Amino acid sequence: MFERTSGVLLNISSLPGPYGCGVLGEEAIAFARRMQQAGMHCWQILPTVQPGAGNSPYTSISAFAGNVWYIDPRGLAADGLLTEQEAEQAKYTGEPYSTDYAWLKETRMPLLEKAYTRADAQMLMEVAAFAKKNKWVEEYACFMALRTQYAELPFWEWPDEALSKHDTKAVAKYRKTNKEQVDFWVFIQYLFYKQWTALKAELEQMEISLIGDMPIYVALDSADIWAHRELFLLDEQAQPSLVAGTPPDYFSEEGQLWGNPLYDWQAMEADKFRWWIDRLRWQLELCHGVRVDHFRAFESFWGIPAGSESAKEGKWLPGPGMKLFRAIRRRLGKAPIIAEDLGIIDDKVRAFLKQTGLPGMRVMQFAFDTAHESIHLPHQYEKNCVAYTGTHDNNTSLGYLWEAVPEERAFALAYCGYTEAGDAWQKGGPQSGSVRAMLRTLWQSPACIVIAPMQDLCGYGADTRMNIPGKPEGNWCYRLTEQALAEVDTEWLFHLNTIYCRTNAFHLCEE
Repeated sequence: MFERTSGVLLNISSLPGPYGCGVLGEEAIAFARRMQQAGMHCWQILPTVQPGAGNSPYTSISAFAGNVWYIDPRGLAADGLLTEQEAEQAKYTGEPYSTDYAWLKETRMPLLEKAYTRADAQMLMEVAAFAKKNKWVEEYACFMALRTQYAELPFWEWPDEALSKHDTKAVAKYRKTNKEQVDFWVFIQYLFYKQWTALKAELEQMEISLIGDMPIYVALDSADIWAHRELFLLDEQAQPSLVAGTPPDYFSEEGQLWGNPLYDWQAMEADKFRWWIDRLRWQLELCHGVRVDHFRAFESFWGIPAGSESAKEGKWLPGPGMKLFRAIRRRLGKAPIIAEDLGIIDDKVRAFLKQTGLPGMRVMQFAFDTAHESIHLPHQYEKNCVAYTGTHDNNTSLGYLWEAVPEERAFALAYCGYTEAGDAWQKGGPQSGSVRAMLRTLWQSPACIVIAPMQDLCGYGADTRMNIPGKPEGNWCYRLTEQALAEVDTEWLFHLNTIYCRTNAFHLCEE
C-alpha cells in the first residue's frame, strides 16, 4: 500500500495558459506550487497520449506516444527552435475556459514542422539516441508517416499490402527511403519527452508525484496493432473477431459496446507479456505511479462477437490473471499501480485484486444511492485503496448534489455532517460549505490516498464537468484559469491534510 497522503485530479490539457490547452511549462509549475502550499503530494492526470475520437485521451493512435499539443512553444523558443515572436504569435486568442481542439489541430503541427527544420546536429543526435532506447518510437513514427502519406486511411486500407501488414523488410525499406518524414515524428516525441522529464524533475523537487492513467485497451487503427497484430484477436484483414465492452447492468440495459479489439492472451503469454511490460515500464518512466483502467478485465473480460448490435451478445472469457502480474513483478519489481476496480465486480475479481496486493478505488458519489451499505461510504474503506469524491467520469461534487434526488442529497449531506439550514448547500466557490463537508469526510477516511478533482477544490458546478460517459462530443474541454487557481483556499486544505495526517510523500510502504 501507499503512505497516507492526498492529491488533486487535473489533466494537463486543463491547465491555464496561452496556447489553447495546457502545456508543459510555467503554468504546470505554478499549479504544483499551489498543491505544495496545500500540503498535497499527488497530481493525478489522464492518459498522456494524443487524443482520438471525440478528443478522448482514452482512445489514441498510440498507447505510448505523448500528446504533442502539450509541447510548450516557449520551451521551443528557449531551445532556439522558434523565435520569441513565433512563440508569441502561436498564442490562442479565444476564451480561456475551454480547450479548443479544432484550433490545436489546425495550428500546432505547422509550428512543430518549423521547429524541426531548425534542429542542430547535437539535438538530432539526442533524438536518435532517444529513438534507439525506445523501440516504440520508430514504430509510431513509421506509422504516422505512412498514415499521413495515405491521407489518414486506416492501416488495413493502405494500398501497399506489405506495409499494411507490417512486413519487416518493407517497413525497413520505407524507413530508409522516407527518412525525413519519419524523423519528424521521432523528433516531436523527443520534444515531448524532453519537456516532460524537465517538468517531472521540477515536481520531484517539490515532492509532488505524478499519477498517470492507462486505458486497458487500444484503438484498432493504431501503431500498436499495426506493429503487433499477432498479439490481438484479429483475422487476416486485421479485423477483430471479438470486441470489448461490458454486459448489461443497473445503469445500462444493453450493456456497453466499446468496439476495441481484444488481446490474444495466449500469444501475449508466449511472448512473456513483453508488450504489456514495455507499456507499463514506459508509463512508470513518465509518472511515479499509474492507474490502470478497467482492471477487472485482467481476471475475466467481456468478449462480444464483432458485428453485434448489442453488448448483450457477449460472454465472459478468462484474462491472464496472476500470470501477467507475476511477470510484471519479475521485470519491474513492486510497481506503483492503482487498480480501477469499478463497475461489475464479483468475488473472483475481488480475490484476484487481493492476490495482486494492489489498491483499488472508491468513489464517494457512488455511496449514497443505496441502503447505507455501499462499499463507497468512507467508513467502509480499507486502508489499501485510493478514494475520490468523483473521477473524470463523474459530475463535480456540487453538480452531484444539485442533480441528486432529494433523499439521496439529504443522506449525503447528513453523512458528511453538513448542518447549515435551508438551501445554503447550493453555494459554490472555494468556500462552499457542502463541498467542504464532502472533502473533509473523504480526508477523514482510512484510505491511504484521497484525491479530489480540481473542480471540487474550486467548488464548481456541473458546467465544469470533464466527461459525460456515452456523450460522443463536447467532453474533455474543461480548463482552469489562473484566477481560479489563485482563489483556491490552500490554507484550509493544508489544515485538512495536517489534521488528518496526509502530509506524507507518495511512495509504497509495507502493509
